[in-house]
Amino acid sequence: MKQNRREFLIKSGGALTMTALATQMRHFGLVSAMAQKADDETKDSSVPGDYRALVCIFLLGGNDGNNTVIPLHSDASLSNYELYSALRSPQGLAFAQNVPLPFAVPRMGNLTYGFHPAFGVGANNGLYELWGQNKMAIVTNVGTLVQPTTKAQMYDETHPKPYNMYSHSDQTAQQQSGRSDEQIFTGWGGRLSDRRTAPDNPNSLIPMITSIAGAQLFTAGQTTLPMAIAGAQIPLTQVLNPQGYDATADSQAQLAAFNALRTQDLSSELVAAASHITNQAITVNASLQTSQEVTVPFPNSSIGNQLKQVARLIKKRSDLNVNRQIFFCQINGFDTHNLQLQNHTVLLAQMSQAMRAFYDEMTVQGLGDKVTQFTLSDFNRTMNPAGSGAGVGSDHAWANHHFVVGGAVTGSDFYGLNTTNGTPYPTLNLDGPDDADTGKGARGRWIPTASVEQFAATLARWFGLPEANMIDVFPKIVNFSNSNLGFMTAP
Repeated sequence: MKQNRREFLIKSGGALTMTALATQMRHFGLVSAMAQKADDETKDSSVPGDYRALVCIFLLGGNDGNNTVIPLHSDASLSNYELYSALRSPQGLAFAQNVPLPFAVPRMGNLTYGFHPAFGVGANNGLYELWGQNKMAIVTNVGTLVQPTTKAQMYDETHPKPYNMYSHSDQTAQQQSGRSDEQIFTGWGGRLSDRRTAPDNPNSLIPMITSIAGAQLFTAGQTTLPMAIAGAQIPLTQVLNPQGYDATADSQAQLAAFNALRTQDLSSELVAAASHITNQAITVNASLQTSQEVTVPFPNSSIGNQLKQVARLIKKRSDLNVNRQIFFCQINGFDTHNLQLQNHTVLLAQMSQAMRAFYDEMTVQGLGDKVTQFTLSDFNRTMNPAGSGAGVGSDHAWANHHFVVGGAVTGSDFYGLNTTNGTPYPTLNLDGPDDADTGKGARGRWIPTASVEQFAATLARWFGLPEANMIDVFPKIVNFSNSNLGFMTAP
């Protein structure tokens, strides 16, 4: 059936919008030629001879690290199970000592700690099994910082601190942007792509950075044009198809007219930029029309489908001419103010199953030591619970523990910077030396000893970012004396 001109324009506009959204038309992709030239002068021009990828898994809402990595030992000189239990058992948020999955920590004199039991869920015993294989590291007490901060400095008005602490939106932005001193509109993943796309992927058919979780600050750069696609429930052959057209002659004629229109009226910068983005999306779509399915079964969860789609793209890496890739995935629901015991268990089980399946698939692809998964989250939760009984939960806090999975980790251990007790695991005392809170209202919000920038810089260095470009991606890294936390093998 024929359509009138108005209907045609609506359909064409919808197709452009869908295609533009698929590639995140965030700043219209406009790039200053002079700025690009200045960037190129400092870029390493050597094309890498291997493949590497970083996969960010964002735990949105604030993962409760206090119930994810738990001290099980009884050493009275350090945070131990008795301290943990005394603070959480009365309101029903502590695990019994025999419930967490035990593991020894070399850096802590082989004292025993425990993972949330959900870490044992999944093929071959989930993420837990990877600790024993030296394929998983824990980076402890990481958080948003402007510069190193002590408890005394928390109450010094002249000492710079992250803006809008304990706010979901602001702390999520700071985790993804790598800046806590001011609001910016680029992410550290996008800026890393800015610096490495030209030297690392000179002939790539797709962008270096891809989100499987919609438009995200993490993927936004100054010169980077990121890609955003759906999870594995949509085949790669369809993730960037123009929407609203079918195989009828009338529809195909409209598609041809739409394609012709994209070459017209390019005198306007905005029109030209939008047309360029649409063209790139269509070109990328063409390159995805053939692919091989992954070998390892993935769980049919949101995070499982996101990581499966990442695995599909990585399996096609040779056809796409990519040497370096960055991916963003996200699992929602970690804002556990109540019903935490049941909801947290479900979420961590989904994470464990999906991350383990992805690691196993990378091993099958021969990339076990070339692809690194890592977690980020808004913040930790308060050590002091919220509520009690079956509905018990926890509130917004600060420093958290992050997980790094892959064959390139230097070993299964705690990494980070020491807290006041001389270890990277904080002192579990309310109003203690590592608690940002003070007085009778203290809830147990641990002050970070390692910043997001230090955590991210360690990953970026392994990815291939030269030391000379570190400050371009992490402008405030100069505020910290150590930009390598040691959990990744040398580049």
